[in-house]
Amino acid sequence: MFSDAGKIVVAAGLIIVGCGLLLMIFESGASSRWFNWFGSLPLDITIEKSNFRFYFPLGSSLLLSVLVSLLLFLLNKFIR
Repeated sequence: MFSDAGKIVVAAGLIIVGCGLLLMIFESGASSRWFNWFGSLPLDITIEKSNFRFYFPLGSSLLLSVLVSLLLFLLNKFIR
């Protein structure tokens, strides 16, 4: 039972590291424009005043949640 959980944790860790590396690669240079849309989705709430800024990335969080859930679902299908 614990060996399955260990495999899932290791796989999830490798996926997170891979995503981090991809973000670092895409962040540098002209390829950073690929992710400009990510913080400005329709449900992302931004309130700016003269000395106050509030940002709540609801749309980005929902999209990221769906993508991670789909990735974990597929990972679970392939491991079993």
